[in-house]
Amino acid sequence: MTTVLVQGGNAPLGSTRVVVEVTAPRQLDVSGLLLTAAGKVRSDADFVFFNAPHGPGVTHRPATGGGPDAIAVDTAAVPGDITRIVVTASLDDRQATFAGTEPTATIRDAGTGRELFTFTPPRLSRETALVVVEVYRRGAEWKVRAVGQGYANGLAGIATDFGVSVEDAPPAAATAAAAPPVPPAAPPTAPPMPGSAPRGAAPQAPASPPPMPSGSPAVGKITLDKGRVNLVKGGSVSLEKGGKPLLSSVRMGLGWEPAGHGRSIDLDASVIAFDAQRNKIDTAWFMKLAIFNGAIAHSGDNLTGRGGGDDEAITVHLGGLPAEVCGLVFVVNSFSGQKFTDIKNAYCRLVDTGTEQELVRFDLAQSEPHTGVAMCKLVRQFSGEWVMTALGEYVDAKTARSMVKPAAAML
Repeated sequence: MTTVLVQGGNAPLGSTRVVVEVTAPRQLDVSGLLLTAAGKVRSDADFVFFNAPHGPGVTHRPATGGGPDAIAVDTAAVPGDITRIVVTASLDDRQATFAGTEPTATIRDAGTGRELFTFTPPRLSRETALVVVEVYRRGAEWKVRAVGQGYANGLAGIATDFGVSVEDAPPAAATAAAAPPVPPAAPPTAPPMPGSAPRGAAPQAPASPPPMPSGSPAVGKITLDKGRVNLVKGGSVSLEKGGKPLLSSVRMGLGWEPAGHGRSIDLDASVIAFDAQRNKIDTAWFMKLAIFNGAIAHSGDNLTGRGGGDDEAITVHLGGLPAEVCGLVFVVNSFSGQKFTDIKNAYCRLVDTGTEQELVRFDLAQSEPHTGVAMCKLVRQFSGEWVMTALGEYVDAKTARSMVKPAAAML
């Protein structure tokens, strides 16, 4: 019986050898990328496509006899340092988009041809390339996940997300167009590598460091390499240092002061965790101080906002979060019902818990007469990296429970 997957859904693969077929009303180029735990290819040889059809345990199967382009995966032959195989689809016509022509992935048992899973992503618009599904390890088991992450800058945008350098850089204004809603970076220009390349992207010698995936501007991307980053509302920073994603423990400190007359205001900081479909998984707040077996831990409730330093803090071990956690939204609520116009100097800051170095700071410049504010969000990219974005969005909500729906809409 075929299992129909929804975006973000996963299931045991159920077969050692599978073929991932991708079909659409328009001609597609289907590719596969072999990724390590860092979310990157080891070299451009881990990019499998029609002009480089063979990788360790992964093979490109061209469309023949009416059969679609496909990627075959023999999990027993995949090297031990490869944790997942990402299957992508790009449009052969570089001027076209996926609008109204959503592709369908069909995963079959390679030996019997039996259909195991199908997945069609939600309605697309300006995307020209797509991460369709991924086949990944979970302990000793292999699983499949429906991804559906779209890009508006073609296969080049996907390839550079995962560390493959390409010859023809996409326009700087191109952005990713599916959840999580953050733009992929444009690749740098590098000298071409001998040999042919897929239509729309030509692999070459690896660049160092590989370009940052989604979450920062395509040109002039912001990382942690130059020290502390001060954000303004809507600004983003990639939690990347030295070309590597930051996966250690970080602390989100949140602070505020009463606006005047010595009046105490009880504000509560919380973090809401979401999956790829923007469904809430869990919330860390003053009523539940630890979630995900301690991967997220809350410091406890501050009833007044008085005193120096952070009023409340939430520690997150990025590398210890479950794979299904794709977004974290940090919120502050006025439990006693006072408006944020009664407070001043609200801020959030991200601190490396190992060094106590402040990495990112966002000072909330303006207040509004509401009882809740989403301060910032952390979004996990499909390449494994995290991007922090300053939000500063106010809503009427006295508790984190009431923030779930508006916070989901901000991812």
